[in-house]
Amino acid sequence: MEIIYPKCCGLDVHKRSVAACVRLLEADGRLDQETRTFGTMTRDLLEMADWLAAAGVTHVAMEATGVYWKPIYNLLEERFTLLLVNARHVKHVPGRKTDVKDCQWLAQLLQAGLLQPSFIPARPQREFRELTRHRSQLVAEKARVANRLQQVLEDANIKLASVATDILGASGRDMLRALISGETDATKMADLARRQLRSKIPQMRPALEGKVTEHHRFLLGQLLAHVEHLEGQIEVLSRRIEELSGPFAPAREAMVSLPGIEQRAAENVLAEIGSDMSVFPSEHHLSSWAGVCPGNNESAGKRKSGKTTKGNRWLRAALVQAAWAASRKKDSYFQAQYRRLAARRGKKRAILAVAHSLLTVIYHMLKNGSTYQELGGDYFDKLNKNRLLPYFVRRIKDLGFQVTLEAA
Repeated sequence: MEIIYPKCCGLDVHKRSVAACVRLLEADGRLDQETRTFGTMTRDLLEMADWLAAAGVTHVAMEATGVYWKPIYNLLEERFTLLLVNARHVKHVPGRKTDVKDCQWLAQLLQAGLLQPSFIPARPQREFRELTRHRSQLVAEKARVANRLQQVLEDANIKLASVATDILGASGRDMLRALISGETDATKMADLARRQLRSKIPQMRPALEGKVTEHHRFLLGQLLAHVEHLEGQIEVLSRRIEELSGPFAPAREAMVSLPGIEQRAAENVLAEIGSDMSVFPSEHHLSSWAGVCPGNNESAGKRKSGKTTKGNRWLRAALVQAAWAASRKKDSYFQAQYRRLAARRGKKRAILAVAHSLLTVIYHMLKNGSTYQELGGDYFDKLNKNRLLPYFVRRIKDLGFQVTLEAA
């Protein structure tokens, strides 16, 4: 095979050790190879970096192994060109699986230019991404705690959720605190309702009549305190994200004009893909990387499966959540697309198609600096006018009416 990188290294990364194989093409055409094993402490990794630099290594490849690659990447990225590769793309020959063989195989593939690097953004974006991902985890944890709180209420036969849309709203929290403090009068608790919920006070009284024990009050107190603690942590993270979002501010402001995209969703998406779309050759590559486009599995001219690929789960989750909101935007292209597909393909496939469309729009907005132009809820009707007109005329005639069409 043709040699692309004369001096390179392959790393097989583990929790406690790193196997490194250096391949060097000498001036006389001779190929030298040396393998060493290092620890994963900082001094060990710096020793490995010095060894690689002394050998004249320019390119280093390693597999994406859990989180163990991250400290190595952080220490080496300023001294070498690093390639983080998908483990599925570099499978070794069966029956020869050892750490030494793995790093040698990586080095051999790298030297021949056969490795496809994963997208690893610059350090500021990686730090921004860690904050948004941590916030997403806390939001999910808050939802789980809220569900457990609702289960305790059901166990006590308190039907607060049957009347109030949000049991953790201002009115719901006042009632929960009253329950926790030992209040048993349903009328007094129902009178704590605020604003629109006051119109439901007659329904609220029987909903708050239950058998609440000291055990229930203790659990409710713990769970409500946990929810409030998580909310405080989320607020702190959101402020920190806002402080670090300066480089992404123009892109974020452009994205919030999209249906279904608000500030938090825009921050989550930008943390994953950044604002520079030159790293993705096309919107198709970005959609595939995100895991929101149909799969491509074809053999002998037959399409076997259209299942979506495993992509960036954080980006996919943010897009799907935004797609649900966009599908409810009245008289919008995304709502029309969702309804058109949901009727014949199902809601889940339809919402993933909307997420795909959202990401495509975001790609072109960020790449070209353009703004979003709404196509309208009647876009597909206008697009297929010649096909739809005969269909509707035939349906009206089937109902026993005569139809005459005139241009408006």
